[in-house]
Amino acid sequence: MQNKAISIAVLGTGMVGKTIATKLVQRGQRVFMGSRSAGGAAAEWAKSAGALATAATFADAARAAEIVFNCTNGENSLAALRSAGADALAGKILIDVSNPLSQENFGTLTVCNTDSLGEQIQREFPAARVVKSLHTVNCDLMVDPSGLPGDHNIFVCGDDAAAKKSVIEYLGAWFGWPASRVLDLGGIQSARATEMYLPLWLALYRSLGHATFNLQIQGMQTTSR
Repeated sequence: MQNKAISIAVLGTGMVGKTIATKLVQRGQRVFMGSRSAGGAAAEWAKSAGALATAATFADAARAAEIVFNCTNGENSLAALRSAGADALAGKILIDVSNPLSQENFGTLTVCNTDSLGEQIQREFPAARVVKSLHTVNCDLMVDPSGLPGDHNIFVCGDDAAAKKSVIEYLGAWFGWPASRVLDLGGIQSARATEMYLPLWLALYRSLGHATFNLQIQGMQTTSR
């Protein structure tokens, strides 16, 4: 399954969206980069990325895709997904890579403790198969974990066990994350914990002066929840 070329929507034209979309094209996948319009940054990326890359609106990208990556700014994610449309997302794996980082009060979260952006997305789009992942590392490590030596880990959260299993396979096939280094934290409620890691990530970034770092979890359990 993971080696088959499929159509993938990457919603968001920022650094994360472009990094993920470019890697997917390099892996031979058909990628639709979604934005408010099919022009601008999405069109510029598609022109540079080659024949497998297409610029589209959020709605057209989601309709054309079998799998959707949400790489939009966390404050705007729900609005972007509403533009994509519930019908276009229904039944599809939605990999949520966003963080609820406040742009007005940078370093703080717009939602935390008793809720998460991942949960909000799943509630608003109940027919989508939401899996939260990749958002705990810099975008370069998202698509190339070998950029940091050692057996560091990435996480998945979601209520759909089959969707999480597929995402773990995709993380390996497309981005090089071995299944042994992907830790299943359980249901989408666990996104509260992974999203609340962001303030610590920012503190580490300021202290280290670079973004090439990650967590290595000792004593990992390897069975999916």
